[in-house]
Amino acid sequence: MEMKRIVLTGGPCAGKTTALSWISNYFSKNGWKVIVVNEAATELITSGMSPVDFTNPLAFQKLLMGTQLDKEDAVEVYAPGLKDKDKVLVVCDRGICDNRAYLSKKEFEAVLKYFGYDVTRALDRYDAVFHLVTAADGAEEFYTLENNKARSEGIREAVELDRKTQNAWVGHPHLRIIRNRGSFEDKLRNLISEVSSFLGEPEPYEVERKYLIKYPDTELLLTMPNCEEVEILQTYLVSEPNVEVRVRQRGSNGSYSFTKTEKRYTDEPSKRVEIERRISKDEYLKLLMHADPDLHPIRKTRYCVMQRDTGQYLEIDVYANEKEYAILEVELPTAESQVYIPGYLTVVKEVTENPVYRNVNIASVGHLPHPEK
Repeated sequence: MEMKRIVLTGGPCAGKTTALSWISNYFSKNGWKVIVVNEAATELITSGMSPVDFTNPLAFQKLLMGTQLDKEDAVEVYAPGLKDKDKVLVVCDRGICDNRAYLSKKEFEAVLKYFGYDVTRALDRYDAVFHLVTAADGAEEFYTLENNKARSEGIREAVELDRKTQNAWVGHPHLRIIRNRGSFEDKLRNLISEVSSFLGEPEPYEVERKYLIKYPDTELLLTMPNCEEVEILQTYLVSEPNVEVRVRQRGSNGSYSFTKTEKRYTDEPSKRVEIERRISKDEYLKLLMHADPDLHPIRKTRYCVMQRDTGQYLEIDVYANEKEYAILEVELPTAESQVYIPGYLTVVKEVTENPVYRNVNIASVGHLPHPEK
């Protein structure tokens, strides 16, 4: 059975209720068994359990996270018993990292620790995250709270909460922002397209633009509330021609997740078929025995940055023993999408189609190549 667990999140009045219906209807027709895990916060608040009733605010957050985890774990028990279904899509109406938007860093980590989690493991519970931007940001005339009695935010509060919720998921490798462009139906069609692309319907194409940039001000990056620092160790395995197989250790502060990725390149340099799956630490260690002896492991620190104004997700890779240059990657919904480079980054040149700057070639020489003088 193939089972994917995704999060649908967003700001107030973002269209989640309708979006859940669209996702359920569309992917049910395309062979997926769709299971929706309803939002825990709304259920608790509308049933009479409001956070204002608690003398200790963290008590409500523990109740909320515990309820969310129980609901998600129940699906893990239910799904394997399904008959005649080999594709299961679990759609979580918000996930446990949404709590991050309402708590300080210290408070959030304390609640996670109560359940035996840290930030890396919390993000790793979900295969992808899709954030719907509040109507208060770009579609103000449609902003209303009539459809959710658990909400009370004005427009300014809604925009600020939307940004905090986006930041709560920064660091996840598959985070997509669905903005208010065109009509509401256009927004939902964009969402369906993004989910389809992630699931590989019909194929899991990834469109990516890559740039060689000057070494960034990493101290500045870490002061940004929309930036997350991640440590990556990437090892390439022996594979067939035109196919890359790698294993990756990813995380921070001693907590890591492990993935195996296979990339098959097409005739278009910016487009490729990419299949990624999570693996256990034991499987990761076993696969390291098949490391390609001709390729160096890549050690890098990735700074994941959410651009608030454009909704694009930037990944800035700083390589070990390199102090002059870095790599910027931007994943896009289509090859024609425009890329927006923030002012705090200096682009040397685009290297999307330059094979010298592919990670596998960086691994072959053991360092990030410098441009020709």
